[in-house]
Amino acid sequence: MTGLVLKLGPHERVLINGAVIENGDRRSKLAIMTPGASILRLRDAIHPEEANTPVRRVCYIAQLVLSGDADAAGTRHQLLRGIEQLSQALTDADSRRLLAEASHAVLAEQHYQALKALRSLLPREERLLAAGRA
Repeated sequence: MTGLVLKLGPHERVLINGAVIENGDRRSKLAIMTPGASILRLRDAIHPEEANTPVRRVCYIAQLVLSGDADAAGTRHQLLRGIEQLSQALTDADSRRLLAEASHAVLAEQHYQALKALRSLLPREERLLAAGRA
């Protein structure tokens, strides 16, 4: 089986190409065979009021493209500018690698991959912000 395989818990919701799909009472697997499908697990979604840190704001923009609430072409510059700004603060090799992945994904219009790379930076950002508050 090729493509993306989603493992869904009972009653878990996922957004696929703008349609909200809810799983039934049992765990299940869904195979997404269409390349480039826009997919967002709603349990992982960032709500507008939660987009309150630099990484979360850039993730939120990518998420808006996946949900169909923003145009990919219209947000490209904003996403790339946000990734560039993050690269000024997150200078370690692993963060740079993830930011480069996100940037390449945006340029290739693979917003799911961009969001995936950016979300990997959330724990790091949290640690940095916690250290700054201490």
